[in-house]
Amino acid sequence: MMKKWFATPLWKRVILALGLGVVAGILLGEDANSIKWIGDLFIRAIKMLVVPLIFFSLVSGITAVGDIGKLGKVGGRAIGLFMMTAAISVSLGMFLATLVQPGAGLTIDIPAGSQIPPPPDQSVIQMVVNLIPDNPLMAMAQGSILPMIVFAVLFGVAILASGSEGAPLARAMDAGSAVMQKMTIIVMELTPFGVFALIAWVAGTFGFEALLPLGKLVMLNYLGCGIILLIVYPLMLRLIARLPVKDFYRGIVDAQAVAFSTASSNAALPVTLRCVERNLGVSNSIASFTVALGATINMNGTAMYLGVIALFGAQAYGVELTWLSYCLIALTSTLGAIGAAGVPGSGLVMMSLVLTSIGVPLETIAFVAGINHLLDMMRTMTNVTGDATVAVAVGRLAGEIDEREFRSADDV
Repeated sequence: MMKKWFATPLWKRVILALGLGVVAGILLGEDANSIKWIGDLFIRAIKMLVVPLIFFSLVSGITAVGDIGKLGKVGGRAIGLFMMTAAISVSLGMFLATLVQPGAGLTIDIPAGSQIPPPPDQSVIQMVVNLIPDNPLMAMAQGSILPMIVFAVLFGVAILASGSEGAPLARAMDAGSAVMQKMTIIVMELTPFGVFALIAWVAGTFGFEALLPLGKLVMLNYLGCGIILLIVYPLMLRLIARLPVKDFYRGIVDAQAVAFSTASSNAALPVTLRCVERNLGVSNSIASFTVALGATINMNGTAMYLGVIALFGAQAYGVELTWLSYCLIALTSTLGAIGAAGVPGSGLVMMSLVLTSIGVPLETIAFVAGINHLLDMMRTMTNVTGDATVAVAVGRLAGEIDEREFRSADDV
């Protein structure tokens, strides 16, 4: 029985748990609160992953450059484009969520006993000052994510600058990143149980109508990713790379198919690299660096999605957002997407980072966990396409792309 359970794809188990949770919630009514503790354990397990996952992923991504000089030139261009597209993506997500209001009308009360941080009220200057931690270990222990991210970036750059002396530590960071990705996969195995308990609690406490906004979330996710794929990336190709869009998409279609079917940037990495080199004509040095770095830190679809979910949660729970809250959503979604692992389900981990920063209950995760795989497939395809877009743009700027090969791209 257990063997058959684990042989079933995780997304199928989650969908089954979602359906059973709705039924259980309707049958049990408010008594479904008695099993909510199982969902609480799942949420705590997700929170447990956030700090080490972001730290190791960021440091590993920076050290993957291999050369401090390359980080400053090619890496600077790639990271700049990654950051730009992530900021555009999360802004798009917040705009769509503000326009459609997917959480409006839910009127969910704040769960009893939940410890919810108040909305941020500090000044911009104080927020900037607080980005530098007095004690990085204390920042990690307290879950202060933004100061920890600043320290992780500086730490990765310092390892690169140390050359051969820092190489053993770079390998340790790579190992730590691999271990945390595996740990994320292990925790994701708990998703069906967490979804069952939390959805049962939601349906039993608030009624079946509380689940209807899921349709809006799916629509917004696919609409947002579609805008990124059909408008944002083509503009980069035309304005920065000055290359035809049709040839690009003809050359990257295999990687898109693998990304959509596996919902994993890491799983699609070999195919993406092959498409970028052989179909799009980008040199091996540019392609290997940019695509590998992008699989680690470039998650535009995830950034857009986190912006949507943050506003959905705020609307559902009636959390009032200030202009500073919107800035924090943009910042934490961008950095959270950068720190997300390239494995299925990692968006749920980063979701807790964004929600906590603006005082939205983590129970919001219950609403989206059941449909996360459906959303993850489109987001991953968007992420992988972004990796290839940036690789082409950087290759063009560096003069290391075979334009004739690009224009004659054929499917691999």
